[in-house]
Amino acid sequence: MTALVLDGKLCAKETENRLQAQVAELKERTGRTPILATILVGADPASATYVKMKGNACRRVGMDSMAIELPETTTTEQLLAKINELNNNPDVHGILLQHPVPAQVDERLCFDAIAAHKDVDGVTCLGFGRMAMQEPAYGAATPAGIMRLLEAYDVNLEGKHVVVVGRSPILGKPMAMMMLNANATVTICHSRTQNLSEFVKQADVIVGAVGKPEFIKAEWIKDGAVVVDAGYHPGGVGDIELSPLVNRVTAYTPVPGGVGPMTINTLILQTLESGLKQLG
Repeated sequence: MTALVLDGKLCAKETENRLQAQVAELKERTGRTPILATILVGADPASATYVKMKGNACRRVGMDSMAIELPETTTTEQLLAKINELNNNPDVHGILLQHPVPAQVDERLCFDAIAAHKDVDGVTCLGFGRMAMQEPAYGAATPAGIMRLLEAYDVNLEGKHVVVVGRSPILGKPMAMMMLNANATVTICHSRTQNLSEFVKQADVIVGAVGKPEFIKAEWIKDGAVVVDAGYHPGGVGDIELSPLVNRVTAYTPVPGGVGPMTINTLILQTLESGLKQLG
């Protein structure tokens, strides 16, 4: 069996081409450009790299980004004040607070301070609730990107047993809700699930979102499954032991080049959608 490679890099590139045309049309019609504001608190090198990649992706489609860098010593109150300023800035159409923030900052409080119509990364409790109830909302960027990737390759989810390994507020939990909304039967597991392998063996679609390198073993995954690996760790490995699977599963996301490009691409797509709503 030759597995279908769910190529996020290719899918993201094709989307960028469409977004470029939409941004150009919006600029011509309104004379304005959608802007994504990114907030980086502290100097974590990986976070700084991710923020830079997001800014570059904006520019590739003709949008602008506003990079805000705050010191490691920033308090919750100072960060809330900055978010409030951006909420009230009519030139800003999307706000991204880069995760994680320093320990002294109440991250959840700050996420939830982002105005719903600018929550293009899908991190607020309000956005999660609306998405789960199938009301209009921006989905969390990584699981929304996974759903777009599966749709692009015509992976049918209806009636399938999807096992999501991971329960984080911005990946595992929204992923499960999105799969449920796509009429899948969903099991949520995590690092403390007993007999995890027994659940994984039942999966028609397995989503690795646990944040531990190759935590999910290839031998647990049945032949013909669809494998989605949302992890990325040093050495170019994900949360799933992928290499033994490529000849016995139906489809899989490569690491890197699968889920990662779709996360940033979804953030840019949702920023443009926000810009279109606000600029008309």
